[in-house]
Amino acid sequence: MKRKLLNECTIRFPAFSRNESLSRSVSAAFAAQFDPTAADIAAVKIAVSEAVTNAVVHAYTDRDRAENARVEMSVRLYEGGFLRIIIKDKGRGISDVEQAMKPEFTTAPESEERSGLGFTVMSSFMDSIKVRSAVGRGTIVTLEKQLTTYENGENE
Repeated sequence: MKRKLLNECTIRFPAFSRNESLSRSVSAAFAAQFDPTAADIAAVKIAVSEAVTNAVVHAYTDRDRAENARVEMSVRLYEGGFLRIIIKDKGRGISDVEQAMKPEFTTAPESEERSGLGFTVMSSFMDSIKVRSAVGRGTIVTLEKQLTTYENGENE
């Protein structure tokens, strides 16, 4: 079934951890157009934060970040309170997406405190998560959620 697109926005920002809060705020504010529950807004913010954190931490090296590495986030609202968020980077890419989506898998050095739970957390807060990646070309994470909204009478 094709959904009717009602509104969308796209932002691009440098791959710095300080921009994770920007991505959370933008996605939450955009989703708020449907007057969703506080739980749905929190879920969206957490999932987006994890996806952007993955891009910032794993897609780019420090040298890449110094040379204008970017993250792009598109937020789309569809009829009936359906939300789709797409987060893209043009970084290193993931050689084995299936492996990377397993709980506790991480490519971070042992000296860093990384749990390897980013994709697991995203999956637990969203209805759907899709990951496409190509080594040396980047990664695209698509997050989808059917919002519980006042508009469609499901939030009373």
